Amino acid sequence: MFVAPGTVPDFAHKISREAAQRVASNWYLLLLNGLLLVVAGVLIFSINWSVRSLATFLGALFILEGLTMALTAGIDARVRQANVLTGLLSIAAGVAIIVWPGPGIVAVAIFLGAWLIVVGTITISGSLAARRFLPNWWLLLILGLLEVPLGVLALANPGATLAAIITVGGIWAVAVGVMRVILSFEVKNLPKTIDRAFSEPGRNGVAAEAKPRQDRLTPAAS
Repeated sequence: MFVAPGTVPDFAHKISREAAQRVASNWYLLLLNGLLLVVAGVLIFSINWSVRSLATFLGALFILEGLTMALTAGIDARVRQANVLTGLLSIAAGVAIIVWPGPGIVAVAIFLGAWLIVVGTITISGSLAARRFLPNWWLLLILGLLEVPLGVLALANPGATLAAIITVGGIWAVAVGVMRVILSFEVKNLPKTIDRAFSEPGRNGVAAEAKPRQDRLTPAAS
């Protein structure tokens, strides 16, 4: 979402406060998305759904996720392009499940499971790439590790029941929503975190790498 594997090979040379501010500008999108997902999760558990109505609701969630992803700015243009592509795929999946004529429960399970696995895998790889950029990168890792098994669970039983799909969708929406609300405030404070990292020698190896060694600047005593 914010970085991609290989985007930040050398933190000390690639990261800047400008990049941190660009990532931090996404915090309100994460917050809004997280709150909406929590509400959606509560609704999923609270309403007596039919297959058609649940498919429409999940499709709307796919579209919401796609819009959020497409509007998310990463550390550079490469990440922004990846976000737009991922967002468009999510939107396409949402539209497909909504317009599908009379979707069966198996079709809903396939859409939900495949989407969670793809998004979860992207989130995991992005979290690992962000481990030297985002202080609490493990929050993204947890998101991915939650989404992938939920996707596998949705696909594991071809004869999935409506109750099973509701359980998977509800757990995902509430858990991921809460994590994104927490992550939004971490992202908001990223520029301050970067400032502290560069001002404290040796913290996470950042200042030590970015700050020239004194013995390279001072001539050797004769």
